[in-house]
Amino acid sequence: MHDSYEDLGFAKLDLSRGMRTGMPETIYCAGKTKEQLTEILAAFQKKNISVLGTRCTAEQAAYVQSCGVPAVYDGTSRIISWSNGEKMCLNGKIAVCTGGTADLPVAEEVAQVAEFFGAGVIRHFDVGIAGIHRLFAKLEEIRKADVVIAVAGMEGALASVIAGLVETPVIAVPTSVGYGASFQGLAPLLTMLNSCAEGVSVVNIDNGFGAAVLACRILRGINRHG
Repeated sequence: MHDSYEDLGFAKLDLSRGMRTGMPETIYCAGKTKEQLTEILAAFQKKNISVLGTRCTAEQAAYVQSCGVPAVYDGTSRIISWSNGEKMCLNGKIAVCTGGTADLPVAEEVAQVAEFFGAGVIRHFDVGIAGIHRLFAKLEEIRKADVVIAVAGMEGALASVIAGLVETPVIAVPTSVGYGASFQGLAPLLTMLNSCAEGVSVVNIDNGFGAAVLACRILRGINRHG
């Protein structure tokens, strides 16, 4: 298995993740220098292996692109990616719902990671329970999805409400959005963990990437056994 990774000295690149898991390598960009990130992405490009990067800053992305790596960057989600052109395709749909507009960065991380891994995504933003009629207006569309991802801060009640209205799995993503007593996302995390609605799984605070991967694995299971 030694030749399944490439040793750059400061990083060992997992070249076989896509073959093992169906999803190519993802790089956590935070904490890496722009030079390190460029070398990593360039190595994957040289091997012709698609690669995704999360929590990338605009400065990192600009440096990568200036060095000749034709990576695509989105400032809202902070996703940087390079694709070899081979399309991944998962049958089924993921509905990404947010409590409010302030949850958009995490929600877009969810949506764009899922799309990179081949899933179809339907976005339903700003359907929080403070104006629950907005959620009800989109409910029939949400019910058509195979997986629902509820992204919310404040008290984080959106996941419980949705889970009580749909038959599909609900993945809850607490965000660090809210006033002081939300404790940077701890309050919605605890609300989601203590949900009385069944069928809810919860990822870590602001972990849009983790929610997207879980949803894609659910779709992969449906595709394999459906």
